[in-house]
Amino acid sequence: MALNFPNIDPVIVKFGPFDIFGQTFEPALRWYGFTYLVGFVAAMWLLNRQADRSNGLWTREQVSDLLFYGFLGVILGGRIGYVLFYHFDYFLASPMYLFKISEGGMSFHGGLIGVITAMIYITWKQKRTFFAVADMVAPVVPIGLGAGRIGNFINGELWGRVTDVPWAMVFPSGGPEPRHPSQLYQFALEGVALFLLLYWFSKRTKKVGAVSGMFLLGYGIFRVIVETVRQPDAQLGLYWGFMTMGQILSLPMILFGLYLILRPEGKQ
Repeated sequence: MALNFPNIDPVIVKFGPFDIFGQTFEPALRWYGFTYLVGFVAAMWLLNRQADRSNGLWTREQVSDLLFYGFLGVILGGRIGYVLFYHFDYFLASPMYLFKISEGGMSFHGGLIGVITAMIYITWKQKRTFFAVADMVAPVVPIGLGAGRIGNFINGELWGRVTDVPWAMVFPSGGPEPRHPSQLYQFALEGVALFLLLYWFSKRTKKVGAVSGMFLLGYGIFRVIVETVRQPDAQLGLYWGFMTMGQILSLPMILFGLYLILRPEGKQ
C-alpha cells in the first residue's frame, strides 16, 4: 500500500498564447515560482522588521539592496552551480545548455555561492563586515528553502528512494514503486526545523559569525540525512558506493559551520 500523489497541476494560470515575431509564447504562473515568491516576500517582511528594530544599523533601503542582489545570486548561482555540479558533461558538449533555464535545474550549493558573492558586494557597498551581513541574512534563508521544497513536491520531482514505509508515495515520474516523499522531509528539516533552530540560536548568541555558522552546520547535517533516502541523480549515481553529490557538497558546510561556532570570541 502507498499514498497516491495528489497530482496538483503545477501551472496555476496560463496567459496567452501570444505571437511575437512569428514565435508563439504561452507564459504561465507556476506553483514552483509562486512558492519562491511567497518565500521572498516573507523574507523581505522579516528583514524589514529586523531593520526597523536595529536602532539605525540597517534601513529598509539597504535591506532592499540586499534582497535584490541576493535574489540575483540565487538565480545565477543556482543555475551555474547545477550545470557545473550535476550536468558538466552537457555543458562541455553544448555551452548554451547553461542558458536553457526552461529545461529546469537549480542547485542549492550553487545558489549559496551566488548569495555569498552578493553579500561580499553588499559588504563593500555598505561598508560593513561580511558576517554583519551574513548573520542578518542567515535566519531568513530557510523560508525560501522550505517554500522551494513545496514547489518540488507539487512538480513531482526530486523524489526519494524506493521504500515500504507507511507514508511512501507513488510519483508519476518515479515509476510504479512507492518512494520516500523526500521533498517533504527537506521542507520539514531545511525549512521549518532550520528556521526554528536559527531563530532560537540567534536570540542566545552575540558572537559574530555564529548564526551564519549554525546555518551552515544545520543545513549541512539535514541535507546529509535526507540524502540517505533521496534518489541519487541518475547521471551521477553514488560516489564510492555510498555518497551523493549533495552529501559531498554539504560536508565543507558542516566543517566551516563548526569552525564559525567554536572559534574564539572576537576572531574575524
